Formats: sequence, C-alpha cells, structure tokens
Amino acid sequence: MGAAVDLHSHTTASDGTLAPRELVRLAARHGVRVLAVTDHDSTSGVREAMDEAQRLAALEIVPGLEINCDVPGAEVHVLGYCLDWEAPWFQEFLATQRRERRQRVHRIAARLAELGMPIEPDEVFALVKEGSAGRPHVAQVMVDRGYVKSVREAFDRYLSLNGPANVPRKRFTPVEAVRIIRCARGVPVLAHPGLANRDELIPELVEAGLLGIEAFYPEHSSGQITAYREMCSRLGLVATGGSDFHGPRVGGVRNPGVQPVPESAWRALRDRLARLAEEAPGDPPSGEPVS
Repeated sequence: MGAAVDLHSHTTASDGTLAPRELVRLAARHGVRVLAVTDHDSTSGVREAMDEAQRLAALEIVPGLEINCDVPGAEVHVLGYCLDWEAPWFQEFLATQRRERRQRVHRIAARLAELGMPIEPDEVFALVKEGSAGRPHVAQVMVDRGYVKSVREAFDRYLSLNGPANVPRKRFTPVEAVRIIRCARGVPVLAHPGLANRDELIPELVEAGLLGIEAFYPEHSSGQITAYREMCSRLGLVATGGSDFHGPRVGGVRNPGVQPVPESAWRALRDRLARLAEEAPGDPPSGEPVS
C-alpha cells in the first residue's frame, strides 16, 4: 500500500493521462486517503474528483493547482491548496494562463519546423482536449511522428529549458504566483525545489506570502528532504510532499501515494488554512493577470 497522503497529482485537466475519476479510483486502490488534485493552470478536474471521492468515504480530495513560473535559467512551480478556486476572477486568470500555453505550442511547432520536424498544433491540442497544453503533449506528438523514440528523448534533445525547440512562455514570476494564491485565500507551497535549484529565491517568496515547501518528493535525495524539512522548521513553513503523479506510464512514478508523506503535513496545511480564514480577504488583481 502507498502513503496515506499525496499532495501533488495531475489529471487530463492538464498533462496527466488519467481522467479525474480514474485518478481517484487508482489512488484509493493504493491506500491514499488524502489526495490533492493539482493540475497545471487548471482546476477543471477538481469537481469530478470530488464527486468520485464521495463514493469512497475514506478518500478526501484537496482542491489545488500548480502554476508554472519562469526565472532566469530555470522554471519554478508553485502549488496552491484549498483556494477559492471557483471565484470568477481566479478562473479568468487561469484561462489567461492556458491561452498563453496554447500560443506557446504554436511557437514551439514553428521552431520544430525550422529544425526539420514539423508538427501540427492541432495534433497537440487533440491530446489534451479541454486541458492545459504543454511540452509533454508536444513530446508525445514527436514520438507519434517518429522523430524521437520517447517523451524523455524529446525533452533531453529538444524541449528542455535550453533545448533548441523550447520557447519561453510570457514571463510570470514565482512571487506573482504566491500573491495570486494568497489573494484567492489559498496556501502557496514551493513545488519540488530540488529540481529548479533556486533556493536563493525562497526568502523573497516567504516575504510575498509563501507558506510551505514541497520537501517530500520522489526526485529529492534523502539529504535534500532533510535539508528542506530543516529549512521549513527554521522559516516557519509547512513541509509538504507528494508523488507528482501524471500517469502510470509517465516518468518514474507508477502510482499515486508512492512518495511517503507524513499525515502531519496535511494537518499543518489545514492549520494554515484556518489561520488564513481569519484574515481579511485580499482584493483580486486588476487588469491583465500575466505580466
């Protein structure tokens, strides 16, 4: 059986391969009792996941999302939990993010054509339907076209941060993501910091309202897990964690709950949420959400 708590997972609402109901059923089979649905720039899978979980009394769904951000030379992701995800202004913000994702697919397709590997953007969008299109979907089309043998090869050779086919998104910073999540009455958490290797940004994020760090993560070493737990203790942050499950055939994570996460992480998140509920709500951002 897997861990009882998994605070990071994806569905077909973004770049996961399982529909929300399928994800919930699989998580339940692997012993998960608290599951956060954290799709990229989308909360459209949350309601379906909650509906399915109601049939499974032992499983609780945590509404969330993951916002992709850019800093010089790296990507930084920020998770948001238990936020007011149905607020109209917040949904418009997410729609703006998804529109930028679609435009980026067109730009990547143009770059691939220059490299002698033409693809049609519609092939990418057909994979995600209503979800958020991204580089994993572009990579899958490249596999389908025979340009590469695997999604991993597509990233390693072409789509990585400094790859010849990668095109940066319109810049959205981690500080902006933290502030957006706090404005939506949610708990912002820095996702898998060991992948971005930008720990020098953490003090600025804490000042902006960051409340946690994803310490427990499949690609973190035991030393990194210990270091981030100690950092959380020192800064008064919640040490969270999750599998970052995208599907049984995507990456090295084969099922939800594979990453051990202490139940105290979920209790600490709920405590922070209760404190936020006592604060005055922030004003939604005005104008175009994406800088």
